[in-house]
Amino acid sequence: MLSPEAMSDASEAERPPLAMGLLRSVGNLAATLVGIAHTRLQLLTTELQEEVQRAAQLLLWMAIALLAGMLAVFLGALTVIFYFWDTHRLLASLLVTGSLFAFAAIAVAVMLSKLRAKPQLLDATLTELKRDHDHLRSAE
Repeated sequence: MLSPEAMSDASEAERPPLAMGLLRSVGNLAATLVGIAHTRLQLLTTELQEEVQRAAQLLLWMAIALLAGMLAVFLGALTVIFYFWDTHRLLASLLVTGSLFAFAAIAVAVMLSKLRAKPQLLDATLTELKRDHDHLRSAE
């Protein structure tokens, strides 16, 4: 059997490799956490770039559609009014105006529906962060 002094010397000899292993584990943990953070930040920037591009394209096409639609509606309204000018000009004007108001109300309703159905900003990033959080919680 070993004397207490010999046991003390043996435990001191074991400490440096244990401490080195602990430091290596902490270093690996830090590297893993930095890697996870880096991946999530890349995902965040990619999502932001996609959202900006999507918004710019949407605004451009909305402007084009709005301009073309306004011109078509204006010319169509004038055509209807001119056609009925001699017989029912007031009725034609009221019907065209009412139709335009109804069309505007439908367009606003569709727009509000689209805005409500839009996916949450940074949804994929938030999902991945939640998954990381749940995974770390389950590992404890």
